[in-house]
Amino acid sequence: MAFTCKMKCPFSFSPDDTACQVLLWVLKALALSGLIVLSAWLASIPKKPNAAVSALSIPATALHLEINGTSVTSAEGGNSNDTITYALEIENPNKDSGIYYDDIAVTIYVGNDKVSETTMPAFYQGMGKTKKVNDNVNADLGVMRAHSGEFSMAKAELKVTLVTRIQYKTWGKKSKHHDLRVQGLIPVGSDGKMRGKKKKIKLHHCSNKKWRRIKLD
Repeated sequence: MAFTCKMKCPFSFSPDDTACQVLLWVLKALALSGLIVLSAWLASIPKKPNAAVSALSIPATALHLEINGTSVTSAEGGNSNDTITYALEIENPNKDSGIYYDDIAVTIYVGNDKVSETTMPAFYQGMGKTKKVNDNVNADLGVMRAHSGEFSMAKAELKVTLVTRIQYKTWGKKSKHHDLRVQGLIPVGSDGKMRGKKKKIKLHHCSNKKWRRIKLD
């Protein structure tokens, strides 16, 4: 027995009822359009930038290390700091959004002891671009030499942290500011250079809760 279409129940209809078929087609089209809009919106949400350390080295004079059995010390002998050389890569993975960076605080630790701190000036990064930074920073020799035993046994790790705020520029419009905090552990060999097979060490994003815990440690 065939069902007849009634306005109070638009989903109970006869296959021959054109009005109900049109209504069902419209509902399907609206649902499909909604899914397309939702997918486009999700695809347009910008991704956080990626950061990695591609090189890092500490001069032997900063560590009172020995090279070929000879103790290496600073020529001045009494300097309170020396330099750490490092290279960073900051990548914008977004194809539809540029990124505005505020000044970036770059801090290096040995364990929980701060070795050095510097600031990278604010900049804009285009869609899909990678910024490469090579820099030298002053290091606290007292802290470095306090950990010289770890360095001489190739057991030392430097913790590198980047802290800033960013804004995305999508379709010509700027977003609100977002906090960006990343960190990574860089293993250092007895020669004062990055050790291991990895050519780059990725810095990982930290939540606000995790970052507060790191700052308290």
